[in-house]
Amino acid sequence: MFGILKKKEETAAQPIYFSDSLTGEKLQFTSLKPGVATMYSCGPTVYDHIHIGNLRAFLLADIVKATLTYNGYTVKHTINFTDFGHLSDDGDAGEDKMMRALHREGKPVTLTAMRELAEIYITSFKEDTRAFRNTPPTTYAPASEYVGEQIELIKTLVEKGYAYEISDGVYFDVTKFPTYGQIGNVDIAKIKEGARVEVNPEKKHPADFALWKKGLLGWESDWGKGFPGWHIECTAMAFATLGKQIDIHTGGEDLKHTHHNGEIAQAEAITGKTYVQYWLHNAHISIDEQKISKSLGNGITLKNLTDRGYSPESYRYFLLQSHYRSPANFTFDALDGAKQALYRLKRYIFEEFKNEAGAVDEAYRTRFHHAINDDLNTPQAIAIMWEIVKDKSLTPGAKVATLKEIDSVLALGLNDTPDTVIRELGVLEDTDIPEAIQTLLTQREAARLARNWEEADTLREALNLKGYTVEDTPQGQKISKT
Repeated sequence: MFGILKKKEETAAQPIYFSDSLTGEKLQFTSLKPGVATMYSCGPTVYDHIHIGNLRAFLLADIVKATLTYNGYTVKHTINFTDFGHLSDDGDAGEDKMMRALHREGKPVTLTAMRELAEIYITSFKEDTRAFRNTPPTTYAPASEYVGEQIELIKTLVEKGYAYEISDGVYFDVTKFPTYGQIGNVDIAKIKEGARVEVNPEKKHPADFALWKKGLLGWESDWGKGFPGWHIECTAMAFATLGKQIDIHTGGEDLKHTHHNGEIAQAEAITGKTYVQYWLHNAHISIDEQKISKSLGNGITLKNLTDRGYSPESYRYFLLQSHYRSPANFTFDALDGAKQALYRLKRYIFEEFKNEAGAVDEAYRTRFHHAINDDLNTPQAIAIMWEIVKDKSLTPGAKVATLKEIDSVLALGLNDTPDTVIRELGVLEDTDIPEAIQTLLTQREAARLARNWEEADTLREALNLKGYTVEDTPQGQKISKT
């Protein structure tokens, strides 16, 4: 019987709640196996470098994993790589992205060349997410290594009557799965009413999706040479690495309506059991209110940011200031604010509080625990960090210990070694400041005292252009080499 299974028993002293995209409700988390949580995250199509919008989806997975770990769970996590056969859009027509990348880079159209191309961008993805301080998954799963498993699932769907073959491939019949479209309330009747017959007149229903696409390139199967469809890749890899029922599935909100409904239909048609207990989707990041996308040409990469002097942690801090389900608009002004805030936080810990040892404050620990367990409320967690910094009733040691415990989940670099952080902060003593820079500092301090804020900002920018960052503190200006 198809359906939604949500258990309600408590698994920790403080329950965890997630907003489930399928039910539209905030549900208490209980894992299928006590003490162990399984999670699948839709990974990239490895035809190019990921952009900063993509990073939000993998930050969501990382914070989920860190929160579960904080609550005592062992987490088994899979991220896939689509390294072949991913179509340009959510339909079943269009040039394959990997094929386009081969043409772009002047490589021959062969499986070997496709794999070589994929390895370049798999390495790039791993480097970016490591720099972003994401914990690697238990398993990285390239789709090309699970083709046999995908073919077997397609065979099962055909045998059970959920799939049919036509001239260009094998398709899943959505009308045979009564609950198709659960995520996002997709109405297949309306899809049929508005469909264009010429898209693929052989399909029984316009929402039917490809399980196997025939072609001159690919793998041999009962239906001829070709590639598995996009949706079957993830179902096969989730089954192979985590089991036929998993606790959590994450991804960007653009995957909900087509890809994830496809995954549910395939998996539950095969097993007759609930495929995923909790679906989590992050909202998009935009630039000037336009979604970040490679196809739109606004895909800023992490390297673009680091080349401009921003650390990966600064962008992580920027993202954590917004709830993962809320859209966020990226600007360099906002990133400057995040960079400065994180810089100040580290300065407090390693300079003002002298990185003193101490015990975690239980009241703040409890408040943080509630915040992060309440559907990953990272904005509230960051607000709590600043309350701790300003709380005069706490000793420096208690502040340091509590901030570092919070950072065991947020991963902003507060737990780095003192030498690493102090080197990163790059704070200069007066004797280390060149004369020309000291002159600008003196002029800026005079402008501040005269409350000439425009002149002070102009001088700050002049210092930035020369490679220096200035921060105003109760003790006066502090300058660092960027």
